[in-house]
Amino acid sequence: MDMSLDDTVDLDFSGYSTTTTTATDRDDSYCKWDDWSPVVDWNALSGEHDDFRDLIESMMDDDSHGVNINSTVRDVEEEGCNSASTDTMVSDEDNNGSDFKGLRLVHLLMAAAEALTGVNKSRDLARVILVRLKELVSPTDGTNMERLAAYFTDALQGLLEGAGAKHMISNGPHRDDHHHHNQSDVLAAFQLLQDMSPFVKFGHFTANQAILEAVSKERRIHIVDYDIMEGIQWASLIQALVSRKDGPPAPHLRITALSRGGGGGGGGGRRSIGTVQETGRRLTAFAASIGQPFSFHQCRLDSDETFRPTALKLVRGEALIINCMLHLPHFSYRAPDSVASFLSGAKTLKPKAVTLVEEEVGPTGDGGFVGRFMDSLHHYSAVYDSLEAGFPMQGRARALVERVFLGPRISATLGRIYRGGQEGGCWGEWLERVGFKGVGISFANHCQAKLLLGLFNDGYRVEELANNRLVLGWKSRPLLSASVWSDSDLFN
Repeated sequence: MDMSLDDTVDLDFSGYSTTTTTATDRDDSYCKWDDWSPVVDWNALSGEHDDFRDLIESMMDDDSHGVNINSTVRDVEEEGCNSASTDTMVSDEDNNGSDFKGLRLVHLLMAAAEALTGVNKSRDLARVILVRLKELVSPTDGTNMERLAAYFTDALQGLLEGAGAKHMISNGPHRDDHHHHNQSDVLAAFQLLQDMSPFVKFGHFTANQAILEAVSKERRIHIVDYDIMEGIQWASLIQALVSRKDGPPAPHLRITALSRGGGGGGGGGRRSIGTVQETGRRLTAFAASIGQPFSFHQCRLDSDETFRPTALKLVRGEALIINCMLHLPHFSYRAPDSVASFLSGAKTLKPKAVTLVEEEVGPTGDGGFVGRFMDSLHHYSAVYDSLEAGFPMQGRARALVERVFLGPRISATLGRIYRGGQEGGCWGEWLERVGFKGVGISFANHCQAKLLLGLFNDGYRVEELANNRLVLGWKSRPLLSASVWSDSDLFN
């Protein structure tokens, strides 16, 4: 689906805000924005009022097997100081002293994981190593590697105590939802995450541009959203539909958000439904304020988060879009069975387009706990380095994002790996196996992603893979991917 820039519809990302500016207000010596892309109002994107800030502010209102344990710990620390095999973990440290400490921390963490689960496992050895780690690190102070090691230490401590999901780490329960945090902290951390990195905007904007291209001539559009969260993604799409310079009037947009049944008790289902309802009210009010024809519906998943396509209200003549955002830094974890249920159910509905954004978690094969533990450590090390590059002098801001989003995610991720659960994987490959066909990423969408990264640290990169997939990475490490798909029957 290659397109020239002139063929695209306008996607004005200032739609998140009640104020807009024009690209001509900004003097960029290295790039003339008007010539590069009619897809985005870049001055509004990087201006004083960030995306959807007004809406976010309104939300804020509302025994040891004969081992000499102490000697073993010292040997592990010395090996860490003399080894260069894990230099990728600490490549961004400031000096040789912190390099050595970072390597020592990596080796201690690996030794603790091996003591916990390896062939010669020793719970006493694991316990002593973790005690030593806690003497060396803090989740709120020190280098990236030290703060990261603190959260991995807490997670391993929970596994050692046999607590799994019951264990309370120092900054919250062993899970990666955010309901245990103060809502104002969650919203503040989310806004900081948007300011510090392109994670959120990359996924939302790439998906939205693909949707706009797919429905450019449609009069009625129906988007089914697997995990709508606060609805941040859709404000820019709503304004883009209203602001199209050519073609028919703004089409009617209907969004159906899935809500969770919460069959396990504890009010989870009621909380999910209430959150989705509030998101719907905000989006409805926003659409009305700018004259976009809009309606909002819910579709409740079963108690085991299974999706039944028959529960979805479909209207003849609507262009159906399936949107699936998975495991972004601020998202809750969704079980593979639930995701598979949604995507396989979507296949029966023959959607015009499927937009998929997912975390790049690395290998998920037979590496065992230690191998997958180290891959997780590598992944989150890249995430921490990228966030520091975004706010190098704002330690308190980074600490809030780490405490609210990343710490609980690390603990929950290791819990699932320890219990042998599947952690991620490539859902794009799964879509292809069940009969979806990749839709090429347009030239405009690719340029848009590159221009977005230009607003952040130059350590970020974007790469196009398999024609229909854009991958956001930090240096050599892939972090997030966005891909576009359609039902293969539509091509026959």
